[in-house]
Amino acid sequence: MSESPPVNGGGAAPPNAGPNAGLDAGAKASVLIEALPFLRRYAGRTFVVKYGGHAMGDNAAAASFAQDIVLLKAVGINPVVVHGGGPQIGAMLERVGVESRFVDGLRVTDEATVEIAEMVLSGAINKQIVAAIHAAGGRALGLSGKDAGLVKARKVSRDTRVEDSAIEQLVDLGFVGEPAEIDPQVIEMATASGLIPVIAPIGAGDQGETYNINADTMAGALAGALGAARLLLLTDVAGVLDGDGQLVSELDEASIETLRAKGVITGGMIPKLETCLAATREGCEAAVILDGRVEHAMLLEFFTASGAGTLVRAVQNG
Repeated sequence: MSESPPVNGGGAAPPNAGPNAGLDAGAKASVLIEALPFLRRYAGRTFVVKYGGHAMGDNAAAASFAQDIVLLKAVGINPVVVHGGGPQIGAMLERVGVESRFVDGLRVTDEATVEIAEMVLSGAINKQIVAAIHAAGGRALGLSGKDAGLVKARKVSRDTRVEDSAIEQLVDLGFVGEPAEIDPQVIEMATASGLIPVIAPIGAGDQGETYNINADTMAGALAGALGAARLLLLTDVAGVLDGDGQLVSELDEASIETLRAKGVITGGMIPKLETCLAATREGCEAAVILDGRVEHAMLLEFFTASGAGTLVRAVQNG
């Protein structure tokens, strides 16, 4: 995809022509032929991609991600990007001297913190991704859930166990929210106009108050509301691994429960899989958990028979 076109319609490829420069013509043609049925299947469909983690802090990885998103749009797919930014928020809070407090790994978000979170997410990070997509030849539109009534949020709280006790108590997380209602009209208008929506996980409450929303949760809710062909959660792991450390290529709700009961699925993978299942129940065709550190992992997942991550459906296909 990044290979330079030949000069005057032919001749040898120039030096450093791209990652496929060493492939002969037959091998390149085979790659395209393998992709053809997938291009037909997904033409005109929507992919919601949650972007965060390792790739966001690496300029080369960010450029590669932007190229993949632009390619998806160029072949007739409508990508919608939802991004995170927890580490960047933490760095800004530290810079301005606002202390962070966490409950079960979730940041307690007071009024000062949510203002900074919105500034970082809807401002710096969102526009960096928009600029990267533009640099890769695409046309992106930066949004947050507050724009055009895209996401109405409601406040969430968390039950937590008192230390050294069996007692649970309800903890107020402040301005932490979750999607309550979604009006995808602005996204549909943008994609129909040839734009790539890039969405910060911020929503507005009933009184216009600002809520910070987990990016995975935001992406899952949007994928369901849009009836997306795929929800893609880019992570820092290969996907779901079995007890022997091997990648599990496909899961449904029953097999997820089995692996949880065996202690194979634990920790942060549990909420990711719950997000995937919730999205498929709400109208998304399937979800994929994928290692965002692998160059062009999205293209390998979507346009090859073998895929590259763990595919999640609410029920087993067929």
